[in-house]
Amino acid sequence: MTEDAAFVGVDELLGSELRDLNFEVLSGGSSLDRRISHPRVQKPGLAFAGYYDYIKAGRVQIVGASEKAYLETQAPEVRTRRCTAILEREIPVFIVTKGLDPIPEFNRLAEAQGVPVLRSPSLSSTVIKRVSNFLEEHLVPSMHLHGVLLDIYGLGVLLIGASGVGKSECALDLITRGHSLVADDRVTVKLYPSGDLVGSAEKPLRHHMELRGLGIVNVHDLFGLASVREHKPIDLVVELEKWDENRAYDRLGLDESVYPILDTPCPFIKMPVALGRNLSILVEIAARNHLLKMQGHHSAREFARMLEEKLAEEGKK
Repeated sequence: MTEDAAFVGVDELLGSELRDLNFEVLSGGSSLDRRISHPRVQKPGLAFAGYYDYIKAGRVQIVGASEKAYLETQAPEVRTRRCTAILEREIPVFIVTKGLDPIPEFNRLAEAQGVPVLRSPSLSSTVIKRVSNFLEEHLVPSMHLHGVLLDIYGLGVLLIGASGVGKSECALDLITRGHSLVADDRVTVKLYPSGDLVGSAEKPLRHHMELRGLGIVNVHDLFGLASVREHKPIDLVVELEKWDENRAYDRLGLDESVYPILDTPCPFIKMPVALGRNLSILVEIAARNHLLKMQGHHSAREFARMLEEKLAEEGKK
């Protein structure tokens, strides 16, 4: 289980995901390893007017036509003073939009401070939307888990357990029963502002499974499009563990546990693995039962309540 740091390098803005913005580096090319740590972007108009406290460290700064026009109305010494004050505030990158040429002082000062300046021919509104969406996707808290994530009856079910316990084999049996694979072995989990824990597989591993004795198989090619999903919120965690004869397992289902992922509790079940137990059917039933709980029907509690009522009636006789 590993957790990723929440930052994006400026150089990642130049990757394939934002290729449509056609960024070019105007200055600070040797400092593209600067870190962006906040998903919201800013337009530094107030800062250019001298209100520097509105500039937040770690945010992308967007310079459009209005910001450039305002700077051009200021005396050269004022422009230099204000740009210097802004560039000293740990700005990761400036993006100039609409293909504009920034004022010469700005480029020169940015180069001296080692602050990258990028330019895009796109409108400010387009750049803001695309860059904000990109940063929101990449800056949410994330981690990697060892397990298998499946879509079972519309629920995201994460199978975890020690290596060799049978997670992939169980998952393969569930896929043959009509359920879908999201990720095998290495599950990338992201926590979004909505509170959803969304799991997925990284591109090299996507749609693939490792099966001991067979090697790597492509689930999409073997079973078709309906057998895979790109991502899925995690609704239930099931831990497969080897049966321990000396351990007393819950037989009623009244005990409810949670499994924390990125400090977010997920409903959790421990499922012992023993010879003769059909794990895929048991996991399927666990998913169905969890769906009933989400709809307000808790079988174990209802059974316990009926039993208590019966005992109470008999006690009155």
